[in-house]
Amino acid sequence: MEFVSLNLIYPEEALKNRIEGIVYSEYDVDHLGKISDIKIKKGIGYGCDEEAIRIISLMVYEPVRNRGLRIKSKMKTRILFKLPLPPTIENVENSTNLEYTITKKKNQEKDANQSYSYTIHF
Repeated sequence: MEFVSLNLIYPEEALKNRIEGIVYSEYDVDHLGKISDIKIKKGIGYGCDEEAIRIISLMVYEPVRNRGLRIKSKMKTRILFKLPLPPTIENVENSTNLEYTITKKKNQEKDANQSYSYTIHF
């Protein structure tokens, strides 16, 4: 799952249409650990199925040590597509851009009645 989360690229079409869900896939792993015959059992479309196939094809398993027998295993994987959170102060780790504006309003009577407003954008 860590490999999937590090290599997953959310498809643009799914982002535009705000698509979330789980893609269920099935594939074969041979005795050398290579993946073949990738099939999507239940997809969500919008480019997510193709991204799941791309991620699965990048995966590599360890070769099987089974007393010299060459076996092929059928594996199943679920890949979760969850929209990224919008940037907020809590989930922004390294905020390097800080932009602020100061607006100074003076009343015409006296300088003592000044008001300031601040806008901060992260």
